[in-house]
Amino acid sequence: MNTFRKATAGAALVAATLAGGAVGASLLGTANAQTATTTPAASSSTAAPSSQPTGQPPAQQDPSKGGHVANGITETLLTGDTATKVTAAAKAAVPGATIERVENDAEGATYEAHMVKADGTHVTVKVNADFSVKGIETGM
Repeated sequence: MNTFRKATAGAALVAATLAGGAVGASLLGTANAQTATTTPAASSSTAAPSSQPTGQPPAQQDPSKGGHVANGITETLLTGDTATKVTAAAKAAVPGATIERVENDAEGATYEAHMVKADGTHVTVKVNADFSVKGIETGM
């Protein structure tokens, strides 16, 4: 092989290596940017775009929308007649408190109502399937 062919082959190999590296880095950069700017959706298995700028930590989950997971159970907000009955039981147990949310419970009861008492303290009223109050927990 003559010197000119060796130089040409070497230059072609270097160019191919650089081009391949640039394409690979571009693909990795795109994948990392997508990962950094998406957060898991609370009630879906697909990712939803975040409003956070790239490089910022993901926003905290809004607890008023449910989604807490414990014991392999995801707590979801209650609706309809069930929500009405759990709300009534919780308000009877803690008069004057404001309901933040009612949801199924992943830790011991069938349902729970998160409430704020008049003095600003938080309580969680645990409610059985028959809508009787199982207990009241203080704190978040």
